[in-house]
Amino acid sequence: MQILKKEHIIALVVIFSIACVYWGIQFLKGVEVFSKQTVLCAVYPRLDNLLPDNPVLVNGYKIGTINKISLIKRHGQYQVLVKMLITEKVEVPKNSVARVISTDLLGSKAVEIIYGDSPEMATENDTIQSDAEQGLKEAVDKRIAPLQAKIENLIGSIDSVATIITYVLNKSSRQNIIVSLENVKKAVISLSHTAERLEQDADKISVILNNLTKITGTLEKTLPKITSNLSQLSDSLANAPIKNTIKDLDKTLAETKIMLANINEGKGTLGKLAKNDSVYNNLNKTLANLEQLLGDLKAHPKRYVHFSLFGKKEKVKN
Repeated sequence: MQILKKEHIIALVVIFSIACVYWGIQFLKGVEVFSKQTVLCAVYPRLDNLLPDNPVLVNGYKIGTINKISLIKRHGQYQVLVKMLITEKVEVPKNSVARVISTDLLGSKAVEIIYGDSPEMATENDTIQSDAEQGLKEAVDKRIAPLQAKIENLIGSIDSVATIITYVLNKSSRQNIIVSLENVKKAVISLSHTAERLEQDADKISVILNNLTKITGTLEKTLPKITSNLSQLSDSLANAPIKNTIKDLDKTLAETKIMLANINEGKGTLGKLAKNDSVYNNLNKTLANLEQLLGDLKAHPKRYVHFSLFGKKEKVKN
């Protein structure tokens, strides 16, 4: 029987020690070295605080750890490749999603497997879908962004108020404010007097309103009669011989127009009187003689009227 040399024994001890150390390290990491292990991959556009040895979870239960994180170039862009070492005896459907989640408020990360419904299971080195929930920083930034905008607007408003206060503290501005306040005071006093007058005239206003109510009631009662009368008037106008009346009026106007034309042309008695001076002069002479005759008749009626109760005629004296 061949005896092992001293060097061989030392080599075996070293190998055994290395194996024990490796097993111990893996055991401390929670990795079962002698159990069946599966490596699954997921690709992310960006990762924050996800480190090797971070846990891989299913419904909060640890089924493995992050084995390796590396940078790859995919579709012309750099992305992050994450390899997950699954140490538990679980089957992962191919359409499952590896979502990066936060495990505490300090930003510690883990990968949670969201199971899909595919009947086909993922095998060694298969790449499944990836996703990342919103981290605390992103959530805080999202919440703070509107608040920051409001704070900026508030600062702008404060600047405006400061400018206004500076303007108000000016002497001329203070004087303008005093004048404005005096005007407001006068307006308030005027309104007060108006209110007092209205209060004094409240009885009169009440009487006026009552009268208006009565008038409205009367109009409401007489409105049907008024409507009926207007309807009858409309019917009467519609049935009236307005057309014939208008024709007669047109005829009369035409005859009047002809008569005026004849007068202007000197035709007829009126025309001669208007256009011929001799007729006018003769008429004036006749009127003058008639007036003289009437005067003589009044002065000497016996010359023209012979009346005697006994039929005796008076001798006319020469």
